[in-house]
Amino acid sequence: MDRHKIKKDHKEENLAIKKLSEELEKVKNERESYKNKYLRALADYQNYEKRVKDERNRLMEVANSETILKLLPFLDDLDKAEIFVKDPGLKIIKDKFTQTLKEIGLEEIQILKKQFDPHTAEAIDVVEGNEDNIVNEVLRKGYLYKGKVLRVAQVKVTKKLKD
Repeated sequence: MDRHKIKKDHKEENLAIKKLSEELEKVKNERESYKNKYLRALADYQNYEKRVKDERNRLMEVANSETILKLLPFLDDLDKAEIFVKDPGLKIIKDKFTQTLKEIGLEEIQILKKQFDPHTAEAIDVVEGNEDNIVNEVLRKGYLYKGKVLRVAQVKVTKKLKD
């Protein structure tokens, strides 16, 4: 064979290999670009799903809190009725109603004989006492819904007598 022809074939092979290598590199870069776009789109979609879920949960909590707030006067009435009517059936109904609200996330604010906190209670009256600003009597119960104040309590607080 001709030496010149071998050199020419070798040169053509090198050019073909170089061209194929360049094409392979280009395809690898495109693949990496598409992969990155896919991963960004996937992350965006997952973030969107999380936002939708969070918003749905927030709306459910708002709706639940509004409904519970409308039910609280009935609970107040049951508490008052229980004082005056000694009926075991009434107590069962009240306890069941209270337990259901508790399971949903409602809890009574425990403030009797504690330091007055304007975030959880509204002072309706002041009475004489040994210390200042101690809750002496709860006139209307306050409630938390899932840890947040739903309704403040109405209370009487103490005012220390001056010597």
